[in-house]
Amino acid sequence: MKKLILLVLLGLTSFFHSFAQSSNDVEMADVLRSSGKIYVVVAVVCVIFVGFIIYLFTIDRKISRLENKKK
Repeated sequence: MKKLILLVLLGLTSFFHSFAQSSNDVEMADVLRSSGKIYVVVAVVCVIFVGFIIYLFTIDRKISRLENKKK
């Protein structure tokens, strides 16, 4: 459990670090940033990422339960 939490935290820090880089050549990012929609994009990506992690965690629990039931 501790390893999973550590892995998620490390993944999130590297994920947010990638947004800290300057992107002067990308026009789409400038347009999204100027209109404030970049925060919506980041929020949607974060929700999808968290949902995926929760989904994997629940599948792991179900598989563990089945393995214990089999023994």
